[in-house]
Amino acid sequence: QVQLVESGGGLVQAGGSLRLSCAASGRTFSSYAMGWFRQAPGKEREFVAAIRWSGGNTSYGDSVKGRFTISRDNAKNTVYLPMNSLKPEDTAFYYCAVDGPAYYSDSYYPDDFGSWGQGTQVTVSS
Repeated sequence: QVQLVESGGGLVQAGGSLRLSCAASGRTFSSYAMGWFRQAPGKEREFVAAIRWSGGNTSYGDSVKGRFTISRDNAKNTVYLPMNSLKPEDTAFYYCAVDGPAYYSDSYYPDDFGSWGQGTQVTVSS
């Protein structure tokens, strides 16, 4: 069974930066996608970014393109999400997800992923 531990959330002013991390353990990961989603109160879970474990292909939600960058460390089974130029509308609970599709896509749905972390809160003040 896979375990996901997210960290790096917190409170930041608009224009600031945070870096989220997601450490996965329990088994090895091959070519499947690993990603981040977020959910604000009263809203649906939204795709943020994803990366294929093999090859490193990345994809981003339109609202974060150019500001967030997803990366991975295969040796540590860890995925990172540096977030720059944060806006109040980025405020949400951020979830790490693994066991995504083997294919590359410009965008993913929550149902595409099989395992989820417990999430970390990101709050951006104006």
